[in-house]
Amino acid sequence: MNQNREQKIRAVIRQSQPDLTVVLENIFDPLNISAVLRSCDAVGVREVFVVYTKNYLDKRGLVLGKRTSGGTFKWIDVYVFEDLEECFRRVRERYGRILATSLGDRSKSLYELDLVQPTALLFGNEDDGVSPEALAMCDGNFAIPQVGFAESLNISVACAVTLFEARRQREVKGFYGAQSKFSEAEQQQLFERWQVMLREKSWHQQISIPINHDSEDILPIFVARDPSIPTKQAIRPSPVTNFEL
Repeated sequence: MNQNREQKIRAVIRQSQPDLTVVLENIFDPLNISAVLRSCDAVGVREVFVVYTKNYLDKRGLVLGKRTSGGTFKWIDVYVFEDLEECFRRVRERYGRILATSLGDRSKSLYELDLVQPTALLFGNEDDGVSPEALAMCDGNFAIPQVGFAESLNISVACAVTLFEARRQREVKGFYGAQSKFSEAEQQQLFERWQVMLREKSWHQQISIPINHDSEDILPIFVARDPSIPTKQAIRPSPVTNFEL
């Protein structure tokens, strides 16, 4: 690895935001997920949680597009759940509060949120938005103010707008400066993990990591994974909507 490459990787690690994440509920288009990953990488999010509870999305396969994601699947861990409560339990253990995008009388404006504190941002299905079940388990909900005729943005666009508002707030607080949210030891661990990944073929990084009730605790992003454990398995939602059934 040349010096410029190493400096770039270390700078990305230093500016990563381990207390900010995205949760995607029943997103049926892998291209949308890939676009979300690209935005996540741009603001320093290093893991994303995807949950599928709709029958028409079961077990058809989630393969993330290299072109749409800009290759960011290599740098972000994607965890997939089929149980909403289990997903929320794991996310809340890691990030504390979960905020959903949802239009309604109780929705705050995105620009009223404090996104400096640890936060998981939930985005819902392209057809129906966040489910009532998920909304009931969230700690709050928000909407992106709009003045046009359309009431909502594409999910990947909405996610990008929200993440960059979080980035703006956090940059004001100096979270993208010289002081990292990772300790020096954690930064070095993550560098070594990525260094090993770069020496090997990374095609398997395109496939998500399934998590259920019996799965072990999700490892922190900076901890190296055991390559002998076949954690990457196919849970494959096809890019179709319930209107096409």
